[in-house]
Amino acid sequence: MLKNYIRAAKRSMLKNKGVYGINILGLSLGLASCLLILLFILNEVSYDRFHKKADDIVRVVFKAEIGGEEISEAVVMPPVGPTLEKEFPEVLTTARLKQMNDPSLSYNNKTYRDFDFAYIDPEFLEVFDFKILKGNNINPLEDPNAVILTKKEAERYFGTENPIGKRLKFEDWDKNFTVTAVMEEIPENSHFEFDVFASMNGYEYANTTSWVNSDFHTYLLLKDGNQFRNLEAKLPGIMDKYMGPQIRDAIGVSYSEFKDKNSVGLFLQPLTDIHLNPDFVSSGHLKPGMDIKYLYIFGAVAIFMLFIACINFMNLATAAASKRAKEVGIRKVLGSGQKQLIKQFLTESFLATIVAALLAIVLVILFLPTFNQLAGKSLQVFDLLQYSIVFSTLALIVLVAFLAGGYPAFFLSSFKPIQVLKNRFSASGKSNLRNGLVIFQFIISAGLILATIVVYQQMAFIQNKDLGYDKDHILVLREAQLLGEQRDAFKNQILEDPRVKSVSNSSYVPAGPSDINMSGILLNNEYQRRMFIYKVDEAYIPTLGLELVAGRNFSKEFSAEEDKVIINETAANSLGFHQDPIGKTFTQDTDEGGRELTIVGMVKDFHFKSLHREIEPLILMNNPYGGLIVRTNTADVASLLSNMESEWQKFSLKEPFSYTFLDESFNKTYLREQKMGTILSIFTGLTIFVACMGLFGLVTFAAERRVREIGVRKVLGSSVRGIIALLSKDFIRLILISFIIAFPLGYFLMEQWLQDFAYRIEIKWWVFVLAGILTTLIALLTIGFRSYKAASANPVKSLRTE
Repeated sequence: MLKNYIRAAKRSMLKNKGVYGINILGLSLGLASCLLILLFILNEVSYDRFHKKADDIVRVVFKAEIGGEEISEAVVMPPVGPTLEKEFPEVLTTARLKQMNDPSLSYNNKTYRDFDFAYIDPEFLEVFDFKILKGNNINPLEDPNAVILTKKEAERYFGTENPIGKRLKFEDWDKNFTVTAVMEEIPENSHFEFDVFASMNGYEYANTTSWVNSDFHTYLLLKDGNQFRNLEAKLPGIMDKYMGPQIRDAIGVSYSEFKDKNSVGLFLQPLTDIHLNPDFVSSGHLKPGMDIKYLYIFGAVAIFMLFIACINFMNLATAAASKRAKEVGIRKVLGSGQKQLIKQFLTESFLATIVAALLAIVLVILFLPTFNQLAGKSLQVFDLLQYSIVFSTLALIVLVAFLAGGYPAFFLSSFKPIQVLKNRFSASGKSNLRNGLVIFQFIISAGLILATIVVYQQMAFIQNKDLGYDKDHILVLREAQLLGEQRDAFKNQILEDPRVKSVSNSSYVPAGPSDINMSGILLNNEYQRRMFIYKVDEAYIPTLGLELVAGRNFSKEFSAEEDKVIINETAANSLGFHQDPIGKTFTQDTDEGGRELTIVGMVKDFHFKSLHREIEPLILMNNPYGGLIVRTNTADVASLLSNMESEWQKFSLKEPFSYTFLDESFNKTYLREQKMGTILSIFTGLTIFVACMGLFGLVTFAAERRVREIGVRKVLGSSVRGIIALLSKDFIRLILISFIIAFPLGYFLMEQWLQDFAYRIEIKWWVFVLAGILTTLIALLTIGFRSYKAASANPVKSLRTE
């Protein structure tokens, strides 16, 4: 019996090639989009789940509100981990990680940079599952000078040589490491991103007892990860016991008095929550996370797109009912019951869906490399063979087949043979459902167009916003600090090139690393808040194009400049210096005690952090540190870089010449939003295309159903434009109705997305007008193309056939 159903289904599909062509193409695009987005979502939710004990691992984070300043960090004080392991039996093991910035290692007189380096406790490899490929796999980090390399990093240094036992020099601290093991690369779906692990036993600050300085990532392996809230509730007592006395010694007030005006605390975050909840802390991330809202958005887009394809199937099948009415009538007269007819039509639906699914898999294989490039992923074709993907694909085929073919099957099988064979059949009673489905399609389409416009606007706003500094034509040479005493000589040499406008000795640039120095600031011996510290020289302000609004710049003409500072406007307001801050003093809290600083200048606020955050207080100190910042005034940057590299090699044969462009660093800050916006635009376009395919099919059937009316109207003098208007008006009315629902819903959702930005656009009225015009124009082009063909047909021929 099944063979008969399949044979009949094939005949029906060949007979109705137009309908099934639109349905199969729409379903294949919907299923392909679903599979791509499913691969993306499964990859995102799999972060850190490959560790066998993932459900029992938590990260300790620090949150506080001190002097009105909210602090939220992924790093905590060095003794936190060992203390919690000692105090609480529910903590089985603690594992700490100390990230080192801009490290360099040398081997055979060749220096290597551009890798990620961290000190870790030996227990780190017991808590987390990173496979050792070669060397000591029992306790590779027991020795203080031990170091583990990833396979790729080991090949970078030693090629095909056996790296075990080889010695590497840590240039930053003039220290030698011995390679004790090689491990596999850390998987992409991990919030860790390191190439070199060194033993915490060899880090000189590993056993620091300070409870007031946070710089260690700390993880706990618990007996039962589901009970982490119970442990978290006990942490305030630990803060009272250990942090309290140090707070009293540091600022001279009791811990209870300190807590009356401020709040500090340790909190626990499950390991599997870190990647998808990056906003749990505002700083100290080892790797950028993924806002889970994007997964909801893409998941919704995939479902909507698939649903639109199913709606097309239902609409076109019911709209074509008049063509198949006589077939149903004859089948019933010959003895087919309603159940048999339902099975027949569902077989057609299943066959069409299977063909669409096979085509969808081919599309996924073809476009996966492009999708990877857009999403910044390394998804593989064999990922499609995951159990969850295979099961989801089969479930989607069944779901789509029933969803798309179920209603048409019941609808077509309900025809009464007598009425059908006497040409008294009419499908017009089902038009309300079709109209409702068309409205739903364009609610989604209009909403996605609105969202795409808003995302584009926000990205353009970020690119064009006055940041308070000039990010163009700026080169950052961080490695210049490695030249040591030769750095100034190299600086003077490149300044002789007329294509170089100015050079500042500093590594502190806007949109740079987030590990900028911060210090506690006191005013009249009373703690105010922490402030960011930039160590710069007198060329920093002109090189970056900052605006000095009060006082003076640093200058070599003045003595004792090391205790003079320049602050931004936000810092002045935070300190209460609203009018004239010049000459005012405040105290920087340092490890050596208080240091009095005098304000000699104030710069206009500039965005030295991402636009996701509001401008914070900043202090510029005349203490040149790090690399060089170079402002150029030439379009021939390649030639300038070649010349600078030649000069570099005169001063350093060991260190490679490297540089970054400040504007590129700035753009990377918003790379996630840019990528997500691009992906959203593509899937929005596909969704609209699928919706328009269905609309095209409906207009085709509308024209065929009214072919006699169109012929009569043309004979009576109706113009082509009039016929197009006749066929279009009902569809345009449905599209306009969809706007009433789509725009308020779209406004609400995009307002939620924009809340992630401290500086953002306001959604203006014209955005809705533009979205409406674009949606209507796309629909009109679709409708107009098919309507024009119907309106241009020879009326004599249509009347003769009717």
